Amino acid sequence: MVAVGTLSARIDRLYNGDDRTAYRFAYGLILFDATMILFIVVSSFLPRNPVVEALDVVFGVFVLADFAARMAIAPNRAKELTTPAGIADVIVIVSLLAPIAGEGLAFLRVARALRVFRSYRLISRLRRDVPFFRRNQDTIQAVVNLFVFIFVMTALVYETQHHSNPGITNYVDALYFTVTTLTTTGFGDITLASPSGRLLAVVIMIFGVSLFIRLIQVIFRPQKLIWRCRTCGLTRHDADAIHCKHCGATLNVTHEGSL
Repeated sequence: MVAVGTLSARIDRLYNGDDRTAYRFAYGLILFDATMILFIVVSSFLPRNPVVEALDVVFGVFVLADFAARMAIAPNRAKELTTPAGIADVIVIVSLLAPIAGEGLAFLRVARALRVFRSYRLISRLRRDVPFFRRNQDTIQAVVNLFVFIFVMTALVYETQHHSNPGITNYVDALYFTVTTLTTTGFGDITLASPSGRLLAVVIMIFGVSLFIRLIQVIFRPQKLIWRCRTCGLTRHDADAIHCKHCGATLNVTHEGSL
C-alpha cells in the first residue's frame, strides 16, 4: 500500500507539480500530443500496412498509460471518465489497439481524429507560458477550432463514403470535398448522393461556414486586451483601454518590459 501511495504521489507531482521536472514532463506530453496528431494526419493518407499498424499499437500503449495515470490521480474518476476528453481517449485507445485483437476495425480509424482535441491542452499550456500565444489567443483558438472541424469532417467523409462513392478514393479526395463544401465553392465534380451523405454535407456547410466566418472576424478585427479588472472582474477590453468599459475603474495594465 505504501508503494502504491508513493507511486500515486509521484504521478500527481508529474502532472500537477510546479517544479522543473513537472515542467519538463508537461512539455514532454505536449510533444507527444503534437507527434500523435501528426501521425494521425499522415497515416490517414496511407494504406493499411504492418508498419502503420505497429505504430498504432505503440501510440495506443502510450495513450493508455497516460490515460491510466490521469485516472489514478483523478479526485473523481467517474467524472474524469465521462468528460469529452476522457471519452475521446477511450475511443482512440480502442481504435489504436484494435490490431492486437486481430481486428482492423477500419471504421474506428475515424475515431482517431478525436485525438486532435488534445491540441486544446497544448494551446492552453503554451498560452500560459509563451507571450506570443497570450497576445494572439483568440486567433490561435479560432484556427485550432477550424482545423479540428476540417480534420474530423474529412475523416467522416472518407470513412463513410470511400467504399460506395467513386469520387472519394483517398483522404485527399475527402479533404477536397470538405474544403469546397465548407467554403460553399461546390465545384460539383465530387458529390455525396446518398441521404446520409447529403446530411453530412449539410452539417459541414452549416457549422463549417460559421467557424470559417468566425476565423476571418478574429483575424481582421482589433485584438482584445486580456486583463482582469480588479473591481468588476471583466477580463476583455479594447486594445488601447485605460479604464474598464464596464465599471470605469483604472486598469493599471502591466505591459511586457514594464517595471
